[in-house]
Amino acid sequence: MSMIKSGAEFCAGFLLALTLSKQADAGQHFNPLALQNDSTNKDVIDLSAFDNGGQPAGRYRVDVYLNDSKVATQNIVFHASASQTLQPCLSAGQLRAWGIKATSSGARAACQDLSLLSATAAFDFSRSRLDLRVPQRFLQNKPRDEVPEALWDEGITAFLLNYSLSGSQQQGESRQYANLRPGLNLGPWRLRNYTTWDNGDRWRSVYSYAWRDLKALRGRLVLGDASSDADVFEAVAFRGLRVSSDEEMQPDSLRGFSPTIRGIARSNAQVSVKQNGYLIYRTDVPAGPFEIRDLYATGSAGDLAVTIKESDGSEQHLLVPYASVPVLQREGHLKYSLTVGRTRQEQDHEENIAELTALYGLPGGVTVYGGLQTTPGSAAYRALQLGSGLNLGSLGALSLDVTDARSQPETKPYARGQAWRVRYSKSIEATETQLSLTGSRYISGGYYTLQDLLEAESEEEATARLRSQLDLTLAQSTAYGSLSLNLFQETYRDAPRTLSLGVGYNNVWHEISYGLSYTWTVNTDPGASPLAGGRPDHQQQFSLTLSLPLSRFLPSAYATYTLNAARPGETSQMLGLNGTALAQNNLSWSVQQGYTAQKRAVSGSLNAALKSRLADLNAGYSYDAHQQRLSYGLQGGLLLHQDGVTLSQPLNETVVLIKAPGAADVPIENSVGVSTDVRGYAVIPYASPWHRNEISLGERRQSDSTIELLENSRTVIPTRGAVVRAEYKTNIGAKALVVLTRSNHAPVPFGATVSQLSAPERHPGLTGDQGQVWLTGLQQQGILVARWGPGSDQRCRAQYQLPTEHVRRGVAVLPLRCL
Repeated sequence: MSMIKSGAEFCAGFLLALTLSKQADAGQHFNPLALQNDSTNKDVIDLSAFDNGGQPAGRYRVDVYLNDSKVATQNIVFHASASQTLQPCLSAGQLRAWGIKATSSGARAACQDLSLLSATAAFDFSRSRLDLRVPQRFLQNKPRDEVPEALWDEGITAFLLNYSLSGSQQQGESRQYANLRPGLNLGPWRLRNYTTWDNGDRWRSVYSYAWRDLKALRGRLVLGDASSDADVFEAVAFRGLRVSSDEEMQPDSLRGFSPTIRGIARSNAQVSVKQNGYLIYRTDVPAGPFEIRDLYATGSAGDLAVTIKESDGSEQHLLVPYASVPVLQREGHLKYSLTVGRTRQEQDHEENIAELTALYGLPGGVTVYGGLQTTPGSAAYRALQLGSGLNLGSLGALSLDVTDARSQPETKPYARGQAWRVRYSKSIEATETQLSLTGSRYISGGYYTLQDLLEAESEEEATARLRSQLDLTLAQSTAYGSLSLNLFQETYRDAPRTLSLGVGYNNVWHEISYGLSYTWTVNTDPGASPLAGGRPDHQQQFSLTLSLPLSRFLPSAYATYTLNAARPGETSQMLGLNGTALAQNNLSWSVQQGYTAQKRAVSGSLNAALKSRLADLNAGYSYDAHQQRLSYGLQGGLLLHQDGVTLSQPLNETVVLIKAPGAADVPIENSVGVSTDVRGYAVIPYASPWHRNEISLGERRQSDSTIELLENSRTVIPTRGAVVRAEYKTNIGAKALVVLTRSNHAPVPFGATVSQLSAPERHPGLTGDQGQVWLTGLQQQGILVARWGPGSDQRCRAQYQLPTEHVRRGVAVLPLRCL
């Protein structure tokens, strides 16, 4: 009998499991009536939207990914589809901003029909992620990492101030120094100034200027004190106007030189690009001709091995030569600069100046460049330069230019001369050798640079002028470390040459990093001409450096040793300990002790620097055989904006203002020493212009339960010099577990929405099967409203008063009557 009973139970269980399996395959539905104690209760909320993991329609803030690449983080409206899944309502403008070809169409005027683009959208509610899949033919032909101009943020109106205060005390003498760098942002305009003060002297304004971006020209306009570009001619300080290209406006994949890869695919194919054996690019292309223009500049030479893998598995192979020198530009790219103004010299002599330069990339790895520089004034000067750069592939990269200069110094005869300059770069992949050569030779004695001319007009004594220059660098990587060789030589008219030869070797043995270097120099001061009795001197110097991490004994610390031997000169040794401390490693310190053999003299120093939320502080003490010195400093920034004043670490060119109202002492990830102040504001003193900057908040250090961060990540895309605001939603108020019962002692129906009467849109909750609901952001007292249907008889209110002892320390449990 027991066996028969067991068999019957097994069959019944099997049939039940089979039935449930079929129901699961057909889609499950939960009957809300099962949650009610009274089966006749009609107060049942419709929960069908939550079947199969669904969510209610509405507006959600999501990360948007296009073919697995993140393109935006923003609020998106979602509508429920027939299958109860959420589908995004995306406008044509949004799709175009993300690089998708789109026109106005679809059932809703504001929503695109993604099926017309053969596209799909999948919303992961738990991760707040929207994935769009769009075929290649419906994507705009844009660089892979381009940030659409519509997303660039000019920032807020703000006043910025950088300050630096420092001082020292030695042998009874005290010195102080200060510099201020105030600035003002007004829309796209940035105004900047630099002012200094030294030990009681009067304040001195070093420079003042204003600038703004010229988006249509991919450049910027500068008015005031600045310097000309140094791509063609030597940089010259001036006061006036400059319009020049801004390379950082270009995506990273279009910055620097890289050749254009062209080929023909016989089918839908995958194209892979390798350099020196490393994969640096991969993309899918349709059948037909293709071009790849958005390769990242690798910074090193080495031919590009291109593989075209067809849909049937067959492959084509191409070899594209690649080498670079500084002047090379991508095909079709123009780099330009126009300067008009008056030279700004420390000497009294100044001249009007006009300068135009341009570099343009042609097909075949060819770049042409040149410029005109002139000073139409008492010291007339005109220089014209023409040149070309070539990517020679396996032979390296070469550039050659010539400059013709004509000058009429005020106190000297008319002069004319030419200067030739050659640059060469070569990488030998088989031996991992890098060779770089820059040479300049001034052919005739009548050649003046503009700086030569201005100095000649300002000084009474003649100075030696450069005749030729040679700079050779050789780097060799081996299995036993890296070796480098540098040769630098300059010759002057009517003066001996200057020659410097340096050799260096670096390697790592276990955890010890070490380096050896030797330098031999034959030097003559360019100003010490034979007329002044100048003589060359010979110097030799040898150095040894060692660095050993001490993490096993002292966290975040390392020891260093340095030996320097000079001939003629002295031999000195220095032993040091360096490291960081505190939770964010925002305290750095160093202790050093030195010894000089010939004089048997000792020296030493102790230094510390702290990066805090409000400023950077540093202090140091040093001594040697002659003196003792105490130094100190304070550097920081101040940002004045519409919500008040926020103090910070020293500000860089582009900054981010964090706004998390009420959330104090929240650290900012990847920003050492930066955290929010008592109002919930902080300044990140650096950001990358024209790029996506992910700003994430860390965990709060305080245990105040009345403050809650509803989001901790934001993406900002600032323009250069902008102060962009990253605003985070916070929930300020008490937390409570509320249990709602109605007048008949029955709990409020399962799934009812409960909110505060004074702020119905603020963080509502849903009731459980016994009327319990978790609420945050509650005021000290108020009225709660529960709704479980559209009718007036499907809602109730409950008045509450929070216990004072629970408001900040913990969670209140409130049983309330809902009437």
